[in-house]
Amino acid sequence: MNFINNVQNFTGKLKPIQLVQLSKLLQKKWRLFLALGIVLSFAIPNIALAAEEEASGGFIGAIDRVFSGLVAVLNEVLFFEIAGFPLIVLWLICGSIFFTVRMGFINIRGFKHAIDIVRGKYDDPDDDGEVSHFQALATALSGTVGLGNIAGVAIAVQTGGPGAVLWMTLGGFFGMSSKFTECTLAQKYRRVKADGSVAGGPMYYISRPLSNMGLRPLGKALSALFAILCIGGSFGGGNMFQANQSYVAVANVVPNIPSWLFGILVAALVGVVIIGGISRIASITGKLVPLMAVIYVIACLWIILSNLTEIPSAIATIFTGAFSPQAVGGGVVGVMVQGIRRSAFSNEAGVGSAAIAHSAARTDEPLREGIVALLEPLIDTIVICNMTALVIIITGTYQDTSIGDGVLLTSRSFATVVGWFPSILAIAVALFAFSTMISWSYYGERAWEYLFGNNSILVYKGLFVFCVFVGSVVNLGAVLDFSDMMILAMSIPNLIGCYLLSGVIASDLQDYMQRLSSGQMPTYDDEVASRSAQEEATFR
Repeated sequence: MNFINNVQNFTGKLKPIQLVQLSKLLQKKWRLFLALGIVLSFAIPNIALAAEEEASGGFIGAIDRVFSGLVAVLNEVLFFEIAGFPLIVLWLICGSIFFTVRMGFINIRGFKHAIDIVRGKYDDPDDDGEVSHFQALATALSGTVGLGNIAGVAIAVQTGGPGAVLWMTLGGFFGMSSKFTECTLAQKYRRVKADGSVAGGPMYYISRPLSNMGLRPLGKALSALFAILCIGGSFGGGNMFQANQSYVAVANVVPNIPSWLFGILVAALVGVVIIGGISRIASITGKLVPLMAVIYVIACLWIILSNLTEIPSAIATIFTGAFSPQAVGGGVVGVMVQGIRRSAFSNEAGVGSAAIAHSAARTDEPLREGIVALLEPLIDTIVICNMTALVIIITGTYQDTSIGDGVLLTSRSFATVVGWFPSILAIAVALFAFSTMISWSYYGERAWEYLFGNNSILVYKGLFVFCVFVGSVVNLGAVLDFSDMMILAMSIPNLIGCYLLSGVIASDLQDYMQRLSSGQMPTYDDEVASRSAQEEATFR
């Protein structure tokens, strides 16, 4: 009653014009107040619980307990199970299989054409857009190739056994069709602004076409839900997981560095790029990341080729573990779940994040960009993730339960063959993490702008930088669960939109392939191809 009386006393002192202004503010910013209310409803009880507990870990321990409590609540809501299978994982794999069949196995028949497109054979420099097909592919890969391929694979093997690798690979294979569908839609329904910049992604290809179909309320609701989850995904998998595992990798070679100090340093670097606008750091990182990726792949190949005789046994271990009732992580279903979860986290197929990057590609053929995009799960999951998995299995380090989680297992696997490589890996992981954070800050920023407008972008950037610090100091289990929840949950509104519009894409695809096979698709001369190659070299 005291609280109600205080509210009444406060509002009674306001002048009529002030009440009108307050009402207009609430109406205009209701989404922001709703979001804050939801966050506080979860956070306040956990903050109170943490305050009552003995602060054995001090401030850092309190952050860890609060965050873990919040994750535990969200986990019950988003990851309820049916017959031992989390519904969200079932949703993802069924969606990818549906799109593979609906699009006539485009992940197989579109492969050669995708290579031709990336080579610039069909690039028209006069098309609308901001980047080439190659640049859009590289931008999207910069947000996926990294810790998902290094730490994510190790986590899959630790929690699901070697058999999880098979399900991870199959998830990547079928995910190629999901990536094709969502990136085609992003191109088809993107919005080109007056200044030539592009606004695209699930927020636009869900709301606009569904409104045209007479489903405006559904389209608006799904777009808003996606934007909220995308913001959460940028804080989780695109931020905290990256900070957490990069700290583990660095601490492995610099053991005395405190997590809070590492978190402050990385948060400061991210802050000066996304808040201070100092793009030079991001530009330097953009040049170093491809180099580190090449070094990582060469190291994997070195170990694999040095142990060629062990490969048949490693593959047999993967297949046996995938179908063994005694497999770790809850039997066959548990192994399957872990593999598909890590696949989705690695390549983000069906999640909708990469569609934001691909929407800006320069082309007048939306299908063409979708065909380019299907290469991402192939490169990211089927090739690079399997290289990491073979290194872990061949060296046998996954059987040592004393080794820490995630990236530490991958680091130890390389160290058994190349003693100095953990230092190189720590640098690579830090660069991969930083690059992914910058990419995901862009995705989250676009989602925030869609919900709240451009005037409050600084609030989002501040929260993003704070999450870098949080990710560095909390435990991996809570960070991993939160990252999975946010990123996988993005697939709910995204795939609903893709399902409803799949007929449109299938019809467009049929027309496109007919024009391609009949020779009606224009190609460009050597001068244009040379110009495209120079552009790609500059981007690298």
